Amino acid sequence: MTREKAEQRGRWAETSALLLLRLKGYRLLARRFKTPQGEVDLIMRRGDTTAFIEVKNRLSHDAAITSVTPHQSRRIAAAAGLWMARDARSNQGPCRFDIVTVNAYLWPSHIPNAFPGVF
Repeated sequence: MTREKAEQRGRWAETSALLLLRLKGYRLLARRFKTPQGEVDLIMRRGDTTAFIEVKNRLSHDAAITSVTPHQSRRIAAAAGLWMARDARSNQGPCRFDIVTVNAYLWPSHIPNAFPGVF
């Protein structure tokens, strides 16, 4: 698969994840939040909870879950720490790290509290 094709599939997966989460009552705060330490695909809030969400597009949901490595989760947590430093409301409520897996048919599955955030 070419890099352009992979990028396009990733964007479709993020859009699919975003639609699922919007239907669940989440509000989008940022998409593809990039920092020197790492990147968070989606930052969303529902109530007082801020969710830092990694979107993974794989052939199966199990493959997507196992593709989030400890190194990657630390990079996501570091980027989340920078977000929280600039967004006071994130510091007032709980935050968590979720994964949305998207299979080959763009069918999303949301896994709340998928990994611990270690800053």
